Amino acid sequence: MNETVTFGEVLMRLSPEGNKKISQSNRLEFYFGGTEMNVGASLAYFGNEVKHVTCVSDDIVGEAAISTMKRYGLDTGSVVKCNAPLGLYFLEVGAVMRSSTIAYNRAHSAFSGITPGMVDWKEVLAGSDWFHWTGITPAISEGAWRTLEEGLKQARKNGMNVTADPTYRKDLWNYGKDARKILAGLLEHSTIFIGGVNEINEILGTDHSGDKDGFVKAAKELLNRVPSLTKVFDKVRNGGNASCQKISARAWNGKEYLETEALEITHVVDRIGTGDAYAAGLLYGLQHFDDEKAITFANAACALKHTIAGDVNLVSADEVMQVAEGHISGRIKR
Repeated sequence: MNETVTFGEVLMRLSPEGNKKISQSNRLEFYFGGTEMNVGASLAYFGNEVKHVTCVSDDIVGEAAISTMKRYGLDTGSVVKCNAPLGLYFLEVGAVMRSSTIAYNRAHSAFSGITPGMVDWKEVLAGSDWFHWTGITPAISEGAWRTLEEGLKQARKNGMNVTADPTYRKDLWNYGKDARKILAGLLEHSTIFIGGVNEINEILGTDHSGDKDGFVKAAKELLNRVPSLTKVFDKVRNGGNASCQKISARAWNGKEYLETEALEITHVVDRIGTGDAYAAGLLYGLQHFDDEKAITFANAACALKHTIAGDVNLVSADEVMQVAEGHISGRIKR
């Protein structure tokens, strides 16, 4: 059994019911989520052992977040607490040509106050095989960046597989450090890259095109410049509008180019967490299948998340495999 460790902020999401705008509603639904936690929870639903490391508020909201993580099947034994509020974000779910809109309230959150030394990485990572991180965590605060860096160094010292999804969110980098330099440094402690041409261009300062040839050239240059990385996996989205999306996956595994057929989602229920669902599907796929089957599984997992309300992809590995094998009619199961 592969044990995976994820590290990142847990947020409370607040949304009006359905597709309403906040200005026309006096009721908000809430969910707990967060990029890395979403990945871990999805993996736990697939049957994997997953430990999520984070810092939550030392109050009833933080306790509710921990309770939710436990319900998802996550090991919360390494969660720490502090006297600061849990981060929030507000979401208005769009429809058709109206885009979804997000407003964050996380600048002084519990997680932003995490510092090296609050997490005993040697103990946390003992016996684990995989470590997953994203570019959101080091963007939150210098303490979060340094804590992640410490964990990555220990993970590589332990010989673990390290998957990096270095998502660049410009608006989050507010503590005066060079995002490109930090992300590039963290990649040196990683083995698998989850991202596309845009992410590679941002980190390397290149201008590769987004077509097949551009992706392969970008991936080859990334692997050449960051020797610890061995493979590059990308999710491709072609959205007609907020309610209709088409997704596929592609990869350069150091030897050959791989791609999946596109899956069309004609009625999007919730787009939040779809990239996290892809990452979770990929991790599960890499742990159980070859690269080609892994990206097919990941793409199917991503597609299914579009049909699930909330941040987490609450589906089993068997449900994903059904879609991966072409069973997409949505017929009632009796």
